[in-house]
Amino acid sequence: MPSDNVLLRTLRHEKTDTLPWVPFAGVHAGKLIGKSAKEVLTDEEALFDSLMAVNKLYKPHGQPVMFDLQIEAEILGCELMWPDDSPPCVKTHPLGETATVPCECTLPTEKDGRIPMVLRAMRRMKEAVGDTTLLYGLICGPFTLAGHLRGNDLFMDMYDDEEYVEELLAYCTACCNRMAQLYIDAGMDVIAVVDPLVSQISSAHFETFLSKPFTEIFEHIRKLGAFSSFFVCGDASRSIDVMCKTNPDSISVDENIDLPAAKKITDRYNIAIGGNIPLTSVMLHGTQQDNMKYVLDLIDRLDDTRNFIVAPGCDMPYAVPVENGIAVAQAVLQPESVREMLRNYIAAEDSITVNLPDYDKLSKPLVEVFTLDSDTCAACTYMMGAAKVAKAHFGDAIDMTEYKYTQKENIIRCKAMGVKNLPSIYINGKLAFSSIIPSKDEFYKAIEAVQ
Repeated sequence: MPSDNVLLRTLRHEKTDTLPWVPFAGVHAGKLIGKSAKEVLTDEEALFDSLMAVNKLYKPHGQPVMFDLQIEAEILGCELMWPDDSPPCVKTHPLGETATVPCECTLPTEKDGRIPMVLRAMRRMKEAVGDTTLLYGLICGPFTLAGHLRGNDLFMDMYDDEEYVEELLAYCTACCNRMAQLYIDAGMDVIAVVDPLVSQISSAHFETFLSKPFTEIFEHIRKLGAFSSFFVCGDASRSIDVMCKTNPDSISVDENIDLPAAKKITDRYNIAIGGNIPLTSVMLHGTQQDNMKYVLDLIDRLDDTRNFIVAPGCDMPYAVPVENGIAVAQAVLQPESVREMLRNYIAAEDSITVNLPDYDKLSKPLVEVFTLDSDTCAACTYMMGAAKVAKAHFGDAIDMTEYKYTQKENIIRCKAMGVKNLPSIYINGKLAFSSIIPSKDEFYKAIEAVQ
């Protein structure tokens, strides 16, 4: 590892003069070289060239090699859908019809699926930039992997069959440990355990089902000589404390989290925290100045910048303008000159207007699902999955629609509705479920209450 790297020193909890910057440029890396998301996630040369473009343009202290939470799921039998501008999403769940646990003989090896290509790219990146840049190996966390295998029924299993959930999570934990070993052997400095679905359960359920698996995974990574990151998307505010108790080296959060408030918790445990530049409203749809200003305002809101890593809230959208990524890098690397540039900057007001439904005059219940994008965000996928199950149950007796935050008009809609966290479900204009996936019974009762 590069001993003078500011990210390395931050992960060691040292005070630094500058802040570390980690652009989570997964599929966005493809945009830099004119390649599709699928190309950079399946072709070694496209992946390597795109990663080198990220390193050159954004001057990161750390960067991920592959941002795809479906690598393990694909090997274990999940069918995938492949959009051109986002990572694949899980289409089928091999354990959806049967509550069984796979044999450990099915755990991924260095020869399975896309793993050989990823390992080669990791070794090439280590040789090319390892002297200056810490490299992240991202693995699918145990709870999200269990969701990929089991589907939405996993959330009912947590109430109806705790023993099965524990057994399935033990298998998924073994998978995480296997993947961590492979990636560390390939030269990865940081293993990020990415588990978006953690934000969709209560802290009590976390302690019941996930405290032990995550503690085991982070201890395994530490014994192998690498650093760890607990990467969670969505509003995981209620679980930050219990996440810290699993003893990761760092935690990464998105815009749903009040980062200064979360940092007060992580500081008590001497754990680094990274985030949380908004992916769509700022990075995708904002100006260069908006991106610079967000970074500096975030830094200014922190009482203490030790143990802080500047990063996007999650995987950067494919179409983020290159100049916005450069703007963030400049704000981190040259904060004082950027402050001078922004001294008289005032953000422009959006001219877009949206018309909200007349909720008092609806002929039948209206279920509105507000997501980042259910095709790309795992937590949103399963929240939308719950809504689809409800729609199938009630049929034409209800209406249902999804509003994706990746579309600018839906950002305005969220503001008009007062949506604070994604994903969320509103029924007849009122918040029903915020960043927690409901059971079938809970969802059905909420709909029946307004019929």
